[in-house]
Amino acid sequence: MKEALIVWGGWSGHEPQQCAEIVGQMLEEEGFKVFTENTTEAFADPSIRELSLIVPIITMAKIEKEEVSNLLEAVKGGVGLGGYHGGTGDAFRDQPEYQFMVGGQWVAHPGDIIDYRVDVTRADDPVMAGIESFAYRSEQYYMHVDPSNEVLATTRFGGDHAEWIDGTVMPVVWKRRYGRGRVFYSSLGHVASEFQVPQMRAILQRGLVWAAA
Repeated sequence: MKEALIVWGGWSGHEPQQCAEIVGQMLEEEGFKVFTENTTEAFADPSIRELSLIVPIITMAKIEKEEVSNLLEAVKGGVGLGGYHGGTGDAFRDQPEYQFMVGGQWVAHPGDIIDYRVDVTRADDPVMAGIESFAYRSEQYYMHVDPSNEVLATTRFGGDHAEWIDGTVMPVVWKRRYGRGRVFYSSLGHVASEFQVPQMRAILQRGLVWAAA
């Protein structure tokens, strides 16, 4: 049986505990044995190197040197890492090696909660199978991203809230490698209610399963 660790915490506005419960249920549906912790101390445990998947749901938090070091080595060694929105893409702002692993870092969401479009760019990928481009309402994440990411979906920014980025196309969903580990990220999912959007939920669920393969 595959085993997954979810670690939640950080900024409460992202509803990390509620979201961790939803993600845990999703993984259990996929046959995972799920462990949940609410402290970054869990990343320092050497046993995480035996897991199939690690899911950080932690926004704007601090992490100790030995914790992040062990996490990085676990993924380099083949443990999958998957996550979404600020819980993974804005977890540890002072840890560039963590950001290198994830493949991106949040920097802005002009206009805050707005209507925007998610454009599927890799309909042939199993994560995106059967999902067409769709309208979405949430924070539209502007990110610094790694050009080596395998991008599965994007969004285009308008200039209503920051005219200098009008027309900018930004990755929303991607896959990548970090050492021998698979890494998956989706910028969708500001709060727990967004898991009710079928496309958001399906993309994340499939992506996490891919990362753990």
